[in-house]
Amino acid sequence: MIDKDLVAASSRPLILSILAQGESYGYALIQRVRELSGGQLQWSDGMLYPVLHRLEKEGLIKASWRVSETGRRRKYYRVCSTGQKELARQRQQWMAIHHALEQLWETGLCPT
Repeated sequence: MIDKDLVAASSRPLILSILAQGESYGYALIQRVRELSGGQLQWSDGMLYPVLHRLEKEGLIKASWRVSETGRRRKYYRVCSTGQKELARQRQQWMAIHHALEQLWETGLCPT
């Protein structure tokens, strides 16, 4: 199980990255994260929707209600231009962290 602090910290860039590929709704986002993580990230509604509402309030994503092909009403989310800029900023930060950890862990600088 992945530490909840790491799950929380990664939720924004994960959501923005998925929505940058195309609009989606809550349950599909949860499923996509589960798929991308090989089942290691198990998001719940209670974790996802506060983040979506925060991103929407910050103007990074937009939401609209529509009827799905199954006839159910769903709230679809899409990333907007400010969200694209924030995603680029988040990506730079995460890549810097990734490269630092990679250097430590893969070069033997950090004993296991």
